Amino acid sequence: MVNASDKPQILPHAQRSLAFTIYDTRWIPSSARVVAVGSFPRGTGCIQVHELKGPELELAKETEKPSSFRCATFGASSFRDRHLATGNFTGDLQVWDLERLAEPMYSAKANREMIYAIDGCGGQMTGKGPPELVTGGGDGAVRVWDVRQPDAPVAAFPPDATCTEKAAECWTVAFGNAFSNEERCVLLAGYANGDLRLFDLRTGTERWSEKVQKGVCSARFDRADIPMNKLLTAGLDGRYCIYDARTQHPQQGFAGVSGQLARGATLWAAAPLPQNRDVWAAATGDGSLHLYRYHYPDQRSMKDSQGREHGVAGTVEELAQASLSSQPLSAFDWCPERAGLFCCGALDQALRVGLVTGLPA
Repeated sequence: MVNASDKPQILPHAQRSLAFTIYDTRWIPSSARVVAVGSFPRGTGCIQVHELKGPELELAKETEKPSSFRCATFGASSFRDRHLATGNFTGDLQVWDLERLAEPMYSAKANREMIYAIDGCGGQMTGKGPPELVTGGGDGAVRVWDVRQPDAPVAAFPPDATCTEKAAECWTVAFGNAFSNEERCVLLAGYANGDLRLFDLRTGTERWSEKVQKGVCSARFDRADIPMNKLLTAGLDGRYCIYDARTQHPQQGFAGVSGQLARGATLWAAAPLPQNRDVWAAATGDGSLHLYRYHYPDQRSMKDSQGREHGVAGTVEELAQASLSSQPLSAFDWCPERAGLFCCGALDQALRVGLVTGLPA
């Protein structure tokens, strides 16, 4: 455990009020710049690039587009290009060169309704393998796109066939297990009805599913470029759960540990620290940021009465918390190079950059 005198601190560093609603923020890799995407009051979309100069955030680039933007990622790009992939309110997947924002470099109609979530893999930015993007939308569908093949998705997973009503919206998607060019990665998807589903892209099948929360707002692997290790979810009811993904029991699935914020605030985003996958942050509906650490058990797996391996969950320790806004934190992202540096957006239309000090090694 961390001693009281050595507790991490969450410190605000820079803040800038914007003229649009922020739905996602991303730190531009290998730079002192962040990008914010969202919606102007008139219903059009906005992409802004801001540069951190000392304690100030300065607007570097801006573009307005016909449809509001809901989500963004750099995960399928190279370090040299740093191309931004976005999903918008009308279901369009687009890839942008931030130096030339007039027209997208790539565009596909990914979902029939709003794209709520996007993630990227390959392309030297996150994980091995081909440069691929995954989208999850209001139609409940999860689709994988190779930016070199614009005509059709390379993989698609429809909504749960057992659902008798309108398909649950897919609110979050994430790539994982992309640790070699030969290994086909897996997909984690969370839905508005609380379903969590794990898909295997090599076999095109569902590997595991579970009902976890009222609505899964965020689902992540602790790292995308290693063999599956931990899965992190955060929900509409303020609950989080961490699953040990090293061992899957044929009936019990993955062992997990869960918790809930004392105030019951919605957890809108959860993000593992890139430099330490056992530390993670949760952005909440009351405008606060919480920092947690996962502690592994002495033994990560055991055998049941029939000799089958099942996982053993660890424990979670809260390291720090800070109130950053009076409105919900709608987006959060860590800087991929400097440990503890982060950007976030809130519904008060302010973009913030902060720093966590005293992080555990």
